[in-house]
Amino acid sequence: MQKARKIDKENRMIRYRSLILLILFLGIFILFLIFSITMGKTIASSRDTENKIVKLTNKAIRGKIISKDNFIVTYSEKKFRAEINTRSIDPKKKNLFIKLFAIYSGLSEREVASKFFTKSGKKIHGRIVLTNNIDYRLKSDLKSLSYKMSRLHIFRPLNPKKTHIVFGLDILPDSETRFFPHKQLLTPVVGYVHTEMKDDYRKPKGVKGLERAYSSYLQSEQDGLVYAKKDVQGTPLLDGEKHTIKRIDGMDLHLNIPLSFQKDVEAVVTKMKKMTAAQEVMAAVMDSTTGQLYALASSERFNPKHIRQRDVNALHPKFSEYLYEPGSVIKPFTMAIALDHDKVSLNEQIPLGGKLKVTNKYTISDDDYFKSLTPKGIIMHSSNIGISKIAWRLTGRELYDGWLKFGLSKPSGIDLSKELIGRIKSASQLNHKTHSANMAYGYGMLANFMQLIRGYSAFNNDGVIVTPKIVEYMSDQDGKAYEVPRDVSNVQACSARTAHSINYMLQETVNRGTGTAAQYDGLTVGGKTGTAHISERGHYVEKYHSSFYGFANDKLGHKFTIGVFVIKPKKVYFASQTAAPTFQKIVGALVKHHYLVVDKILAKIDFSRRETVRARKRAAYLRKIEAYNKEHGIK
Repeated sequence: MQKARKIDKENRMIRYRSLILLILFLGIFILFLIFSITMGKTIASSRDTENKIVKLTNKAIRGKIISKDNFIVTYSEKKFRAEINTRSIDPKKKNLFIKLFAIYSGLSEREVASKFFTKSGKKIHGRIVLTNNIDYRLKSDLKSLSYKMSRLHIFRPLNPKKTHIVFGLDILPDSETRFFPHKQLLTPVVGYVHTEMKDDYRKPKGVKGLERAYSSYLQSEQDGLVYAKKDVQGTPLLDGEKHTIKRIDGMDLHLNIPLSFQKDVEAVVTKMKKMTAAQEVMAAVMDSTTGQLYALASSERFNPKHIRQRDVNALHPKFSEYLYEPGSVIKPFTMAIALDHDKVSLNEQIPLGGKLKVTNKYTISDDDYFKSLTPKGIIMHSSNIGISKIAWRLTGRELYDGWLKFGLSKPSGIDLSKELIGRIKSASQLNHKTHSANMAYGYGMLANFMQLIRGYSAFNNDGVIVTPKIVEYMSDQDGKAYEVPRDVSNVQACSARTAHSINYMLQETVNRGTGTAAQYDGLTVGGKTGTAHISERGHYVEKYHSSFYGFANDKLGHKFTIGVFVIKPKKVYFASQTAAPTFQKIVGALVKHHYLVVDKILAKIDFSRRETVRARKRAAYLRKIEAYNKEHGIK
């Protein structure tokens, strides 16, 4: 029995010792496993440090705007900033760092040294911006400086006990800056930009003009990226293990407008503003068959890079954003509608008489007395009574549809950032004499400058109105060209036969009517004056808009639609004395730049005819004086 107990006790001791050994073994194994994992992580971490991957962003930039004569109107450049961690500079060599950075950057040593302190004078321990607005040249110089400083051991590891990696001077993308090298030229057409911050990077955003209208095409599409191993200075290693994503810049806009011609037209409208003390003078020159704009000028311009408070009125392109009652320049549209509906004969005499009472409150009057006039004479001498009587032959629906065909109360399609389309009376309203007469000579309605330019192109293009086009085409960074999508297409506003009839009437208006100041010898010139009262708070006041819309052609087939609009002139307000002579000077600019070629034989005929007309007018004037003197017994 005792022997059995002894054996049992020995067995329990053996099992107890075995359990102790097992526990001890498991403990050793666990410790070994922990050690192995730790070593593995350390080794992996070390290797990762040695072969750290760098991601470099190559910021894409906004597209350029380029004139017809290949001048860059506006472009973008990337700017950079220089940063450093103050703890990465060896304290013993800090003064050397400051001295070298000052030499390269152009800053004073005092300026550089001040960057290391807060405004309250406390030392900064961490990252600081040494300078920004760095261009490509300075960026390259500072990169070179960083390498030289590294060779001089100016930089040190941030934590020498844990790693030997040294971080030096960082040159980082900071912003994209928009430049306008020609300053005020072609504004407000080109527009301007504001800056918006995104991901610690400032980029331009279009606000007005072409910068806004084409913003979705101009803005950059995709930043470039480079993934690669880097050295201690952060430079990608050229060991073949590099992955890139291509940078895609915004598209470039190529304009129909040559800057050289635009500059001359701007000089003309600026001079007319001074002569008339007008609020603003605008002008447009458009190819009558293609809609390509050769000039779109305003006397109110600004420098997009330095906008001042006094520039506020000039920021909005009034070509498409300013609505007004056009006055007599609407008369050719009304006449064309009547001719298309066979409601008037070119040879008939329409009785006038100077004044026409329509209602007790509404009387139509003409500036000059005529007993009667033909349709041509009504346009030549701008008779309100005559055009009203012609409009009354049409139904309200015929008038309404006709004016719509000429583009009134509809977008002109001009490629600017905004367009106000105005309004015309409804077809039912136009069945009433008061409304139809009022609109027949350009009152009781609202239109913008570009709508009228577009409408007048019909009279120089077989009845087809064309869409005004500032931008000819777009191109990407590889030079591939793209068409510009258009929302508004060309429209047959009237028949070709009617357009030719109106064309002749407009020529006679320039030759012998209210538009003689627009004459240009050796070219075919036609157009219509318009001097319209301005309505304020429901009443017409002694303020005016004056305008002249027409065309100038040569024998070689060059055909241009031209418009001039003078807003609130103070010194002289009649269109025959303001808009018409401005039109004539713009035609002269077209000749100067060889867009129109004068026919010398025709020039002699024009000169002879003009002298004959002047002689007849002088003879008639002398006869009137003689009759007056005879009647009053004056010798």
